Amino acid sequence: MISLSDTRKIGIWLTGLGLLFFALGVMMMLDKGLLAMGNFLFLAGITMVIGPSRTLAFFFQKKKIRGSVCFFLGVVLVLLKWTILGIIVEVFGFFNLFGD
Repeated sequence: MISLSDTRKIGIWLTGLGLLFFALGVMMMLDKGLLAMGNFLFLAGITMVIGPSRTLAFFFQKKKIRGSVCFFLGVVLVLLKWTILGIIVEVFGFFNLFGD
């Protein structure tokens, strides 16, 4: 069994809760509060799982910069209440970041 530190365990939970809140926000007619909370929980969880320096290194790799810009622009658009456009841009950025 892999030994996980408490910080990583909390990070895994935060990431899972972030994805859950994002999914609930989409299902509840694009609820802006749930979507924003999901975004922040997801980012906080990723940071706690892999650490702040590795998170910054991941998001600002030269080959992943387009995905990072789209993801963070989508988060900002959701916060500015442009929900549908924000989700589209964010999902596009998510697939560019975490896909091949």
